[in-house]
Order: sequence, then C-alpha cells, then structure tokens
Amino acid sequence: MRLARTTGTTAAGRLGLVLLASAALVAVAPPPAATGAPAAPAAPGVTVEERRLDGDVPRRILDDSGFDGVAPAFAASLRGAGSYGQAERAAVRHGERLWQRAVDRAQGRGPAGGELSRDDDRPLYWARLAMTRELRAWHAQSGLSEAAGTRLLERLESASRGQDSMTGGGAGDRAKGLKRIVVTGFDPFTLDRDIRISNPSGALALALDGTVIRTADGPARVETAVFPVRWGDFADGTVERALRRALPRADLFVTVSQGRVGRIDVERYNGAWRGGFGDNENVSETGLVPVKDPATQPQWTTTTLPYTAIAAAGTGRFPVYDNTSVTEIPAGGTTPVVRPAGPTPGSAARAGGGGDYLSNEIAYRATLLRDRLGLGIPGGHVHTPVLQFGPGNTDPATGTVSDPVFVQNRLDITEQLRAIVRVAAEES
Repeated sequence: MRLARTTGTTAAGRLGLVLLASAALVAVAPPPAATGAPAAPAAPGVTVEERRLDGDVPRRILDDSGFDGVAPAFAASLRGAGSYGQAERAAVRHGERLWQRAVDRAQGRGPAGGELSRDDDRPLYWARLAMTRELRAWHAQSGLSEAAGTRLLERLESASRGQDSMTGGGAGDRAKGLKRIVVTGFDPFTLDRDIRISNPSGALALALDGTVIRTADGPARVETAVFPVRWGDFADGTVERALRRALPRADLFVTVSQGRVGRIDVERYNGAWRGGFGDNENVSETGLVPVKDPATQPQWTTTTLPYTAIAAAGTGRFPVYDNTSVTEIPAGGTTPVVRPAGPTPGSAARAGGGGDYLSNEIAYRATLLRDRLGLGIPGGHVHTPVLQFGPGNTDPATGTVSDPVFVQNRLDITEQLRAIVRVAAEES
C-alpha cells in the first residue's frame, strides 16, 4: 500500500477518486426492541465501502466463493437479539466464524467453492462489509445508543479480522519451544480504480494464520490479522489495540502491505506523516500521524528486521531490496527533499520508505509501540509486489474476476513472503 511522493513510486499511487453511485440499504425485518442501553439517534446508513457491495464483481465473488450466505445468517441472529449483550455475542460469534472460514479456505480445509482460488482474500473482505451493512440496518431500528452501535461494529470488525485471536501465543508454545511470530496484512484498496482488486498481504495473512514455520532454530508459530484501509480506524487506535496484546508475547513481527510493481521492499524507516491519499471511504487525511502522548512522538522509527539477510537470501522470484529512501523537510528548511540514505538529524517526516499512506502508518505505529513498550524484538514492514492480472485482463472493463496469471502471482508472493518470515526468524 505504497502511495507517496518518493523515488520509484508508480503512477497508480496518485490516481484520482471516482464518484460512487448511491445504493439502497438492504431491508431487514425490524428487530424486537433491544434493552440494556438508552435510546439515541440511529446510526448512519451504509458507508462508501458498503455501497460497493451492490456492484456485479462483489456479488460474483461472494456467490462464487460460497460466502454469499454469511451476511444473511448474521442478520437472522441479529433479528433474534433482544438486548445489547445478545447482539454483541452474535457479532463476535459470526465475526470469528467468518475469519476462521476464510483461513480454512485459504489453507485447503473445507470446500473451496466455485472457480476462485482458495488463497483469495476478497471473499473475506466483501462478506465482512455485507455483515457490517446488516449490523447498521439492525442498529438503526434497535433503540440502542449510537455508542452501543459503534461498539458492536468494533467487536464485529476485530473478530472478523483475526485481531481478537492474535494473542502472540501462550505458555504452551514456550514449553514446546515454539517461537511466536505476528504478521499483519491489509484489505484491498483503490477499489474505485478497479473493483476486482485483491491485496496479497491479506492473502498472506489467511495463508499463514496458525501455521508453523520450520526454521533452522526450531519451529515458529504464526498468528495474523488484517487491518482496514481507513484513516479513521487508525486514528482511533485499531493498530495499538490489536498489537498491544500480541507484541509482548511475540519473538518477531512483520507488518505487510502491497507496494511496487515487480519487487519486494524491506522498509528501513517509517515517517510520522499522512500524505492525504483517499482511503476506502474516500476520506483524505494530511498531517502528523495522530498518536497518544504526541509530546514524545518521534518523526521517524526504524525497522529491527534483519534487512541485510532478508535482501541477500534467495527467497523467490521477486527481487528484494533494503529500502532506505525517505522524504523529509531538513532541519531549518521548508521544502521536502528525498534522502536515498535515510533521514537526517532533526528533520520532519514527509514520507517513510513505505510512503505516506496507511502502510507506512502501520509500520510507524507498530514500531513506535515496540519502542514505547521497551520490547527488544525484531519487527518492521515489508512491501509485496503489486498483484497483477495476466495480459488481456488488466482493464477492469473486461470484468474478469480472476485468471491463471493473477492466481499464480498471488501464490508466488505468498510463498516468497513465507520464506522471508522464515529468514527473519532464523536471523533474529
């Protein structure tokens, strides 16, 4: 998810946003009056992300994967909820089921469903949006407060993204000699440009969750989660809430997102700056990354991944780079300058190696949390190659949802990132 004004940035990084056609809210039967919270104004209607559900491609992805029944089953549970507590239990239960179903599908357990490859991350993304749309509709008629509706959405999001189950392992893992690795991915993004888009970092998270990687130093268990491409969620602390539980018990963490065409980058430096590119809600944010205790907020954080070893290892078909380039405003200056060798003392960040979008921000937040918690563990960000369709299918107008080249590219990226995680574990 590399969108920035740095050297090597692709033209796709600054694509303009497209206006979306409005879509009607899916009707659901009114639930019984819920109890346990005071009445308040109804939650807002469907979001920009949720409106995209009514397009042909999302419907085809859900139908083909068999995930089209996820939201109706959740809606039925909500209709039977007579209190906030019952609704919350339904949100958590169905969210956890969705995450596990997507993981099982990616790892070859259970029915594949249709023609989409098992490793596809898109059924999870679109099924979750269908669930949040159902929840908003139910909440609007429930009599619950706006705060209660927000909390229900948070519980559904965290459960369906693997964040609740990402604990960093337990005492049992230590007794077995298992290292513990945390890996994070992202939702698809730039959907107004191409509604068919997949995010290889999300596919990676599904492929690795709960698996054991064999390293020269012994086995390592991987726990993963996926994060939204929304500025507001990051400002609200979604990264810190999830990782604060997991990192103190982990031996290694790797945040992953989609980056440049044809290459993998280990990002050396992360900057405290938001560059303004629109998120999945078509919201733009520019300015300092908002964190708690801004008085102690550094302009830059650094990776502690073994970047030299990762770049030198033969992990797969894509070249791997130790990326040290940043964009800064030098101390005493006013104009942004690209620094190929990293930031200079006293400079203000304008883009990390990973740009100025949410991939840079998750890297910044995760490494800042590492430092604030005093954790001496290796961790940092890796950018995957851009996932591409085969010749003849690159234009969204073709309507092609998948093709053999697209599938093979995603599989190759996943396997190379699996190898990179293994190298990081062995060298740390």
